[in-house]
Amino acid sequence: MRKITDIFNDKPRTFSVEIFPPKTDKGMDALRVTLGELALLKPDFVSVTYGAGGSSRDTTFNIVRMVQDDYKLPAMHHFTCVVHTRGEIKAILDKLRAQNVRNILALRGDAPKDCPDWTPGPENFRFASELVSFIKDNYNDHFSIGVAGFPEGHPLAPDLVFDAQILQKKVGSGGEFVMTQLFFDNQLYFDYVARLRALGIKARIIPGILPITNYEAAVNFSNGCGASIPSRIHEIFKPLADDKAKTLEAGTRFAIDQCRALLAGGAPGIHLYTLNKTEPVRTILQALV
Repeated sequence: MRKITDIFNDKPRTFSVEIFPPKTDKGMDALRVTLGELALLKPDFVSVTYGAGGSSRDTTFNIVRMVQDDYKLPAMHHFTCVVHTRGEIKAILDKLRAQNVRNILALRGDAPKDCPDWTPGPENFRFASELVSFIKDNYNDHFSIGVAGFPEGHPLAPDLVFDAQILQKKVGSGGEFVMTQLFFDNQLYFDYVARLRALGIKARIIPGILPITNYEAAVNFSNGCGASIPSRIHEIFKPLADDKAKTLEAGTRFAIDQCRALLAGGAPGIHLYTLNKTEPVRTILQALV
């Protein structure tokens, strides 16, 4: 299976999608249908998230294998280091390598809900940059390594300058491309790119886009991850909150306009958070490619 960095060598722009591991058999059946439909669109790669503290570890791995083996698409395995010891991390990475998983999004991750006060010990990594270094040092070039970026700054970063310096460290440790957190104001992305370029970071910075299909859910999710919501979002979607069809239509139109403006401004592609649904991702991708 191809590495994402090899895909970059062939394509100045990539279009990718993200899915998450379902918690039920019914959800998994629905995901298979979604993947079959998304595969027809030929996304450049599919990323699969990893639950807090590795809570979805086995399911994430199985979905990555399914994406690669059944749908013949490059997959990116999210991987967090919180809770895991160095030995556990190596065992997991050995398994991924043995099963020809080639792409990893290296993350610090959140502590699990049942252990919110977890703190790293001597056998744990404290930062994503340490995980990146470990992967690079132990597996050479087998894995293509992506890292997370935060256009508005990580919630724990004291300011935007410090946040950019942390990203610089992740790239300097071996991170090869950047996937951003969601945002709704494109200027946040362009300002973020400018901050990173000023530090000499040349890696691709791929914007992560969440199409709005449910106004309240989008607001709650954004609040939970520290993403701001422009007044325009409230003006457009709040009056439509009780109308699913109109919300979907408006969300699709907003996302298409947002993505087109990003690409026109120089973004090297688009990464769409699907929420395990085909629509509106299918309509958006068809409008962009």
